[in-house]
Amino acid sequence: MSANEFLAKLPQALNADAASGTDCTIQFNIAKPVYVTIKNGVCVVNDGTAASSDVALTMDDDDLVQLLKGELSGMSAFMSGKLQLDGDMMLAQRISGLFDASKL
Repeated sequence: MSANEFLAKLPQALNADAASGTDCTIQFNIAKPVYVTIKNGVCVVNDGTAASSDVALTMDDDDLVQLLKGELSGMSAFMSGKLQLDGDMMLAQRISGLFDASKL
């Protein structure tokens, strides 16, 4: 499964309780960039680059899938250079908690 196919599943995996009160745009800079908006308990995945985002994650497709599945630690990915962040680091740390990995 490609990273884009994986990211397309995010809306069905959104943890509504964890996302309560969250209003953000997350940019995923991968081979085919994608951005995700979360607002009012709804997650929407869009192809391309957002006009503005709260946080941008840049990494290889396979590493992103492993990160979102919980198979790769965000901290170790960041420290090893596999993950570059731009923007709200606190939001970046919350991303995995916003989604139920078992539904991905």
